[in-house]
Amino acid sequence: MDPNEFLDDQKQYLQGFMSGAQFARAGRGLATFEQVLGLSKAATSTPTPKPDGTTGPEELHWNAQRRVIDEGKTLTPQEQAKRVRHPLDMWDDLARHAAESRFPRGDDVLAFKYHGLFYVSPAQNAYMCRLRLAGGFVDSHQFRGIARIADDWGGGYADATTRANLQIREIKAADGPKVVTALEDLGVVTRGSGADNIRNVTGSPTAGIDPSELIDTRPFCREMHHYILHNRWLYGLPRKFNIAFDGGGAVSALEDTNDIGFTAVRVGEGQAAPAGVYFRLMLGGISGHRDFALDEGVLLTPDQCIPVAAAILRVFIEHGDRTDRKKARLKYLLDRWGHEKFVETVETLLPSRLTRFPLEQCQPRPAVDKHGHIGVHAQKQPGRFYVGVVLTVGRMTTDQMRGLAAIADRYGSGTIRLTVWQNLLISDVAEADLPAVRSAIEDLGLGWKAGPVRGGLIACTGNAGCRFAASDTKSHALAIADHLDPRITMNQPVNIHLTGCPNSCAQHYIGDIGLLGAGVEVGDDVVEGYHVFLGGGYGDERGVGREVLRSVPATDVPMVVERLLQTYQERRSSPDESFDGFVRRHPTEQLKAWFERRDPASS
Repeated sequence: MDPNEFLDDQKQYLQGFMSGAQFARAGRGLATFEQVLGLSKAATSTPTPKPDGTTGPEELHWNAQRRVIDEGKTLTPQEQAKRVRHPLDMWDDLARHAAESRFPRGDDVLAFKYHGLFYVSPAQNAYMCRLRLAGGFVDSHQFRGIARIADDWGGGYADATTRANLQIREIKAADGPKVVTALEDLGVVTRGSGADNIRNVTGSPTAGIDPSELIDTRPFCREMHHYILHNRWLYGLPRKFNIAFDGGGAVSALEDTNDIGFTAVRVGEGQAAPAGVYFRLMLGGISGHRDFALDEGVLLTPDQCIPVAAAILRVFIEHGDRTDRKKARLKYLLDRWGHEKFVETVETLLPSRLTRFPLEQCQPRPAVDKHGHIGVHAQKQPGRFYVGVVLTVGRMTTDQMRGLAAIADRYGSGTIRLTVWQNLLISDVAEADLPAVRSAIEDLGLGWKAGPVRGGLIACTGNAGCRFAASDTKSHALAIADHLDPRITMNQPVNIHLTGCPNSCAQHYIGDIGLLGAGVEVGDDVVEGYHVFLGGGYGDERGVGREVLRSVPATDVPMVVERLLQTYQERRSSPDESFDGFVRRHPTEQLKAWFERRDPASS
């Protein structure tokens, strides 16, 4: 069989097998395949495996992998590849691929993600570059620079993500290193933005300006960001990892969907802990697997957060699953051990035990404004306002980016704040300048206000740019909004999340209406479509959506969503009842019976 005829999955398996065999031979003191064949090191892209007893930053990972092997278990191909060569040591290989205008294959696809470059074939024969922006904050000059890079080497646009981040798409093989180095010249890094690393650290987008916040999360996001960048042992985790800080403001950071969530709380006078602001520790959030982070009953002073996060990561590295990628997230270690054992193990790496303190003895969190990331809102600074800009399913042209940077410079403080809702805020606007800001945003073809539907519309990249997605989520999201705008008037906000695959980048399980992409049989054809989930939520409305409808063709989804909302409006207990509250009052079968009828009032 011609090697070029192997499928990518077959190539990846064979490369993983060969990497494991290389390691096994080296571990027994046998010559590597290159030595047997008389090849020079430069003739192969697979270096000689490191010997046992490796010291330095990789030792923690090396020893964890060694324990798996000693137990008679098999490392995943990805773990075997990491064992042969640390993924951060791939720059020369990446440059060689660029010089040859060649995209990565096999293990290199994962390794290149450590530098922020994702080969997204077959959706696009191109790289996508994902950035790292601590807490989602970016200066206007950086925003302009990102736009220039997207023009020079990308598709002329950028996508805002659900981790308060940006992505540049349609990058040619020859231009990958150019994008990474140009971003670094701007002070924007990509290291570890993909693969088995800690992703972009998120925080409250209104940090430092929110009248209701308990604490400004910017310093903690920044400190965690730099701790990750400067500690090599934090690369090559069993799987990806998410960390978020919520300061208790009006706009949630969705910290309970992260592996580690730090939630600000206030303790009043007369409690066992001194009065003041603390963080609650939450662990194990992974909404795509239908789990929220659980409160661990632990109260942290702000200066404890980074050391505690480091200890948690060390335990995860040592004991996370390296034999099954589907079970390699922190949630599954917590499921296997139990939360109590896990926290106690973390404490062995800390100077002292953590403070146990019941959540009920903390003061209630300030209320979340479900659409506080859209529109004009007063800041804690007298006479200053922030404006939430509506991005069309998270996408901006480079001209729009330059225009937003100009608005932030002229009327704000030159700061752009990305949110987990695929939009952004411009802060520090004087009241007298608000009319000019609103007009300037509209002139860019963007909005500063949104109806109850469009303001909560989130869509992942979809199959136009992601090989895992079953549906074109962004275009379908726009079709839903365009269909509903002239037909539905609502007095309650509703969040609609469209995700293309079970990885759930758009977090469909926590939407009021969640749409999961799927292939749908229509006659003899298979068309793009969705499974429909209802009743998800976060924070005080935390809940995992229930599947109510299955295999709805994408062309029918706008009408189905219209029926859902019409039925809600006609049958809610009062005009103030939320869609989420309505859904949770009724069993799944009743909802299904109502929503499958063309006339929602017929039952």
